[in-house]
Amino acid sequence: MPDLVNLPLFFVAAVVLLLTPGPVVMYIVARSLEQGPRAGLISVVSIEIGNFMHVIAASLGLSALLLSSALAFAVVRYLGAAYLVYLGLRTLFERPLQSAARPPQLSRRRIFAQGVLVAVLNPKTALFFVAFLPQFVDPSRGAVTMQLLVLGTVFVLMAIVSDGLYALLAGTAGQWLKGTSVFMRVRRYVAGSVYLGLGITAALTDGRRP
Repeated sequence: MPDLVNLPLFFVAAVVLLLTPGPVVMYIVARSLEQGPRAGLISVVSIEIGNFMHVIAASLGLSALLLSSALAFAVVRYLGAAYLVYLGLRTLFERPLQSAARPPQLSRRRIFAQGVLVAVLNPKTALFFVAFLPQFVDPSRGAVTMQLLVLGTVFVLMAIVSDGLYALLAGTAGQWLKGTSVFMRVRRYVAGSVYLGLGITAALTDGRRP
């Protein structure tokens, strides 16, 4: 088990990181604005499942292998970026249903699958866990793998709570504003621009640097 002395510092660091809006929060907010709080919460759960896969990989040392290979890192990085750009372009150019005055709604299954893919195809998440979790591990306390797994699980559970709040707030705001014609016209452009921006940022940013 992790050193109890380090746990308060871990919680403080985790809270600061989680309350700082980043690409994941932007994705969740965009999805919540587009389809409401339920879609946002589904995205939260799916993204954190993808993040937990990164936790497992980091605990087993697989993430370190990925990060040590420039080719493997680039492949995953550009696949993730291409997928986000695809989501952005599809959202921007998708023709809304005229009768409903709203963009087509994705099924819960597709929302869930998208969230998992967005998280898994983000090598910066692997880099984050590899760089962040070991700082709170004490080899004298037992198996390092188990300590990493416990800390990563706690972080993911905390992320579900914080990201869930963003989803509820953005989704509720979107539901409240959905009756306004201006919001109905611009929300898919906002969501599409967010996805597109995230994809371009992922492609241009050097994810090897924490």
